[in-house]
Amino acid sequence: MKTDRMSCRRRFAAMVIASMLLGAATARASVFGDVRGRVLDPQERPVEAARVVLQARASGYVRETTSGESGAFVLRAVPLGDYLLSVEAPGFSRAQRTVTVVSDSAPVLRVGLAIAPLAQTVDVAASPGLAGSDSPTPVTLVDRRRIEETPGADRANSLAMITSLTPGAYVIHDLLHMRGGHQVSWLVDGVPIPNTNISTSVGPQFDPKDVDYLEVQRGSYSAEFGDRTYGVFNVVPRTGFESDRELQVAASYGRFGQTDDQVRLGGHGRRLAYSLSVNGNRSGFGLATPTAGVLHDEARGLGGFASLIYALGGADQLRLAAGARGDRYEVPNDAEAQAAGIRDVERERDLFVNASWAHTWGKSLATVSPFYHFNRADCLGGGTGAPVVPTDRHGSHYAGGQAVLSTLTARHRLKAGAFGFHQRDDSFFGLRAADGTLGLAQDQRLHGHLEAAFVEDQFKPTPRVTLTAGVRYTHFGGSIREDDLSPRLGAAFRVPRLECVVRGFWGRYYQAPPLQTISGPVLDLALDEGFGFLPLRGEKDREWQVGVAIPVRGWSFDVDYFRNAARNFFDHDALGDSNIFFPLTIDRALIRGFEATARSPRLGGRAEVALAYSRQRAEGQGAVSGGLTDFAPPGEGTFFLDHDQRHTLNVGLSVQMPWRLFVAGALHYGSGFTDGEGPAHLPGHTLFDLCVGKALGPLELSVHALNVAGRRFLLDQSTTFGGTHFDDPRQVYARLRYRFRF
Repeated sequence: MKTDRMSCRRRFAAMVIASMLLGAATARASVFGDVRGRVLDPQERPVEAARVVLQARASGYVRETTSGESGAFVLRAVPLGDYLLSVEAPGFSRAQRTVTVVSDSAPVLRVGLAIAPLAQTVDVAASPGLAGSDSPTPVTLVDRRRIEETPGADRANSLAMITSLTPGAYVIHDLLHMRGGHQVSWLVDGVPIPNTNISTSVGPQFDPKDVDYLEVQRGSYSAEFGDRTYGVFNVVPRTGFESDRELQVAASYGRFGQTDDQVRLGGHGRRLAYSLSVNGNRSGFGLATPTAGVLHDEARGLGGFASLIYALGGADQLRLAAGARGDRYEVPNDAEAQAAGIRDVERERDLFVNASWAHTWGKSLATVSPFYHFNRADCLGGGTGAPVVPTDRHGSHYAGGQAVLSTLTARHRLKAGAFGFHQRDDSFFGLRAADGTLGLAQDQRLHGHLEAAFVEDQFKPTPRVTLTAGVRYTHFGGSIREDDLSPRLGAAFRVPRLECVVRGFWGRYYQAPPLQTISGPVLDLALDEGFGFLPLRGEKDREWQVGVAIPVRGWSFDVDYFRNAARNFFDHDALGDSNIFFPLTIDRALIRGFEATARSPRLGGRAEVALAYSRQRAEGQGAVSGGLTDFAPPGEGTFFLDHDQRHTLNVGLSVQMPWRLFVAGALHYGSGFTDGEGPAHLPGHTLFDLCVGKALGPLELSVHALNVAGRRFLLDQSTTFGGTHFDDPRQVYARLRYRFRF
């Protein structure tokens, strides 16, 4: 491996160009699903006035209704998660079943009641993961317990809650990638947190310890959901319903002096639920290192999070989620850069506030959600060994809102909505010589906006068939103006007797471009060096996907095949080994993959197994079609993208032992990313993580070991955030968690 940071620095003045970004791609989603069904007696006749109670399995959240004359019942605006549904009526035994609610889903449940003398309770538990089977979208739902029991997953800077359970998801050059791309959308309480800085931020927006459920969607999105094709992550934060006036303190300490601590306060009453937390973390190992040694790599952060839910009445609910973080990372060095005195730093700030008002009347639901988001990422060159020192400060303000109206009938689930935001970007780029003189500077303020509207219908001609059709119109205004109309079609069919669900989807997506302007001496420098700038246009994707979900004796299996063809594929290039990025688009990209997941029931009452596998190809074709380019003609044939990895496998095992002891392990295999410019790939790699914990009343103790064998190897050669990257070293730490009521 070769990491020539000093040479890159010396060529800095001849190749650098300022990259000022303003984006306008985001996602629309909901934190709510619906639970509906029919209550029937043993002769298949409807049971009227049956009491239906929906109880969250991990909190005190409860909803209740009664069945109508036809035996039908509906519960609208149910937060996503796992529930226990109980149905009882005079003269019948009580029936219970488990229900998993995912966003924008309304499956029809059939609940049969037995005559009371025959049984006291009838359990008709559904297989996990099938509640959303009326949608063509493959969904992974991760709960709080699984986050706590996955080794290393609850650390502030960890994304293991995604990568350990989602096919084709991995962290490479300190950035999350999924399905061959890195343009993913984050939502909290179903409200988007737009961030269009093209992967310049590596800091977390919230602490995984604040997550109650994480819904991961991968492709086949409805017209309501966003166009970031490569993944949508919908976070349901801890709300206080899982607590009763509880204070929780979590603290840890381990190798590299790492500590990751949090204090959380939560509780609920009849109308109000609240969860408030503050957290801080520090470690001598932060970003991935360019060599096996860990040099100049300290990371530290401080943050807070708040979630409030207030019930105005039976038909109205207010939800508020807010978070703030500050993070500082030393950009890691190799031995040569360390000896030369280079001390680059990445400094980030993030603040968001999302609010939602939900109103139900009859079988209709309306939600209105204003939001604000601020994100700042600064690359600050430092030290005494660089002939030219860069400064890149980039702050973005986003303000907007979304409104959605939906109506549920026996056969239709109609939705229509609108979304929009305005963004202001403040950026400064400068170069100065080692003697402190300013050589080049550009200071800009940019503006842009996006408006979108959608309509969609889920039609059920029979209880086993769901057809989905929708369309979304998007208008973008920034450095260019674009309009796009994106149709989407999907179908899901539950096979009789086998009860497996076959699904298919075809759809188009539009992802609005970032703004980029180059002017003054920066543009002159680019022209002198033979470079130019082409306007960045939006990425347009065409995806089709087929899959099947199979329940077998409590196991849940899911397999799918997808194909995504993109025009103006968004990517980025880094300045040397720094974290200053050039956004660009590649003329075409083709990403294809086979994915499989498996989840077990609790085996023997103690053990659970989860598997996620992906086999994919991520290829590009053609020249750079937008952004910084030297106008070189396109090469012939296709090439592998730098984050192409053919095989990715994650296997997790969690065992509940006697005496409230648990053991969890995670096996990770990757066949290797692209070696340089390809087509060869780096060697495959296998890592193992382990966690052992024990509960002692309100006190929980656990020990986590990541990369137990301590293997170090070259992971990728993308020259992002400090140069090429080795895998993470062995990390061992102990965690203490204490809960008490007040």
